[in-house]
Amino acid sequence: MLLIIVIVVLVALKYFAIGPFADISWWWAAGLMAIAFVWFEFVERIIGFDKRRAHDQMDKVRKDRVDKIFGTKKGPKR
Repeated sequence: MLLIIVIVVLVALKYFAIGPFADISWWWAAGLMAIAFVWFEFVERIIGFDKRRAHDQMDKVRKDRVDKIFGTKKGPKR
């Protein structure tokens, strides 16, 4: 996500010609965009970040469901 923020800031600084960013080439921004594309499309899948996030979300849903079913029932203590 940090890479996306850097790309947006770089493009904005280049577009509005602020400071030394006015003189850099658009290829720097395009290169960072290509790196971000490769990261999010290929590398993240190879490493398994996308499945890990989905797995964490399913675990949270499962835990919330169990807490809702078993956590709210309060029967007599023996």
